[in-house]
Amino acid sequence: MRAAQVVSLTGPADVVVREVPDPVAGEGQVLIEVHSVGVSFPDLLMTRGEYQIKPDVPFSLGVDMAGVVLDPGSSAYEVGQRVAAVGFGGGGEITAAPADWTFPLPDAMTFDQGAALPMNYLTAQFALDLRAGLRPGETVLVHGAAGGLGTATVQVAKGMGARVVAVVSTEEKAAVALAAGADEAVLVDGFKDRVKELTDGVGVDVVVDIVGGDLFTDSLRCLAPLGRLLVLGFASGQGIPQVKVNRLLLTNTDVRGVGWGEYAMRRPGFMQTQWAALLPMIDSGAVNPPVGATYPLAEYGRALVDMDERRATGKLVVRVRE
Repeated sequence: MRAAQVVSLTGPADVVVREVPDPVAGEGQVLIEVHSVGVSFPDLLMTRGEYQIKPDVPFSLGVDMAGVVLDPGSSAYEVGQRVAAVGFGGGGEITAAPADWTFPLPDAMTFDQGAALPMNYLTAQFALDLRAGLRPGETVLVHGAAGGLGTATVQVAKGMGARVVAVVSTEEKAAVALAAGADEAVLVDGFKDRVKELTDGVGVDVVVDIVGGDLFTDSLRCLAPLGRLLVLGFASGQGIPQVKVNRLLLTNTDVRGVGWGEYAMRRPGFMQTQWAALLPMIDSGAVNPPVGATYPLAEYGRALVDMDERRATGKLVVRVRE
């Protein structure tokens, strides 16, 4: 079969597509015919050897995907059933994914949308529910709100009954965030003052920070009393920001780390519980993944370069089977 592989840790431009042996499902795994693969930030980091999981080269990319079951193994899935899944090495024509990390794909979802769901939407659900303790009626600020994880966070927050303020870098991205469901969208330049205006000076209850870097301090200043700033990543590439903890004391605010994979992958059944929480949001239309650009399998590397250079809006998807 064909698969997108890292053969040297020199970055996304050097990803190659080549023939590799078909995988064989092991104990507790489901064999899936892959139709679409979501392009993800862990993929990008793995091309440089910068992710916490460091497989030996060569290795296949792809951490979230959608397709149909070829062999359910000992699971309750059926041959031909449409599924989405989380795993490693899913960026090929066939993959073996843990049954516990595989989910029935609702009929309303395309394979492209299914590939956009697992990692981003489960991360958003974990962040807002378990880490933020988000309550209906609270206000959530989302940085990087036009990207794959950003739009997922916007939609899950709306599905949980929140007001959502999207922070983006351009008017084009503002339109994407608003179409995804945000109540307001503001440009990153001067966002702190604009957010204060929108909240009558009170601030927001939750900040979801996917970007990091120079935005961090002003994000803290946007928090209302008892507000929570969630750290999900550092997509800006500006380094890891520092926090003066006396400010947290004086304002009764929190900074909370969000490491979904580290938590979820160590707890059997946890992702299935998360998926069950997302299904009503899918049924209501609150969760409806916006797919950005799509690429053929041969252009997996170009998709990662586009993500790296922050040209992406919505979720980038590689179509394994056109």
